[in-house]
Amino acid sequence: MLAITGPHQYESVVSAVHQHLPPVPNRFVDLVPESGLKLTPRHYAYLKISEGCNNRCSFCIIPQIRGDLVSRPAAGILGEAEGLIRSGVKELLVISQDTSAYGVDVKFATSKYRGREVKAKFYDLAKELGQMGAWTRLHYVYPYPHVDQVIELMAEGLVLPYLDIPFQHASPNVLKSMRRPANQEKTLDRIKKWRDICPDLAIRSNFIVGYPGETEEDFEFLLDWLEEAEIDRAGCFKYEPVTGAPANELDGVVPEEVKDERFAQLMEVAQDVSFHRLQQKVGRTIDVIVDDVRPEENRVIARSKWDAPEIDGNVIVSNATGIKIGDIVSVTVTDNDEYDLFATPALN
Repeated sequence: MLAITGPHQYESVVSAVHQHLPPVPNRFVDLVPESGLKLTPRHYAYLKISEGCNNRCSFCIIPQIRGDLVSRPAAGILGEAEGLIRSGVKELLVISQDTSAYGVDVKFATSKYRGREVKAKFYDLAKELGQMGAWTRLHYVYPYPHVDQVIELMAEGLVLPYLDIPFQHASPNVLKSMRRPANQEKTLDRIKKWRDICPDLAIRSNFIVGYPGETEEDFEFLLDWLEEAEIDRAGCFKYEPVTGAPANELDGVVPEEVKDERFAQLMEVAQDVSFHRLQQKVGRTIDVIVDDVRPEENRVIARSKWDAPEIDGNVIVSNATGIKIGDIVSVTVTDNDEYDLFATPALN
């Protein structure tokens, strides 16, 4: 017996059969290629590992729309990743609404991949993906205690030294109102520990200014924390009410002009931090992945291991000939600005 289904559940029957006897791809018959359909360039792809979220942040309605966390079996994710890499993908961007909670809903159940059992667990999945030979980048990682283990994979070079963590704020008062973890002193200690383990670690985060009840003191606390934490890549949003979110009922609405001022101030601090973090890369030889080739300018637009596509900076490589989109090449960093690095091809 392969599985038990209800009456007329034809999809469940087919799924159970395919789980034990995967269909053989046929490019002349299949409507969708073996690697699936994707809207990104050939050399990178997003890999979704779960849907929904168990958190109940007061400004967010994702659980209302998508429900609680539902994790995919590890075998399915690894099979998809393998197919993507086989089709030419060189960078996997792991995404979900809460990546580090992966597997909690299924109690880290195992599934069979290539004849062995693999746990549906954040660390196990990251390690498996890191062994596939492509760049593996982790997005939307809440700083749960077990995230510390993954930093070691970054130090070993299995996973890119990059963490996208949605801190949203730093003031304990605001975080409490947001229904988010509020011990930012402890978070600073953990960031320091992470960088002790993996000095190359880059941290990206987004922050909300003008949240209901945010005082000037709360905002100044956030600015100080941002500098002390040395957030490499910081994005900022001005708070806006979302239909159905509990935050709409909060007192202390922040005027629009104050939101604008705080947005400008935070981005100024973020740019300064980013500039000094990038300045430390000047003189180093690093690997970059090429996103765009501009032969008329004799340069290419690439990204380092510290840069995710579309949201982070670039590495602008001059004197670049014979380089194609999707190539991973070594370059020497010669300069930087607030967001980007400038480089030339490394001498062999």
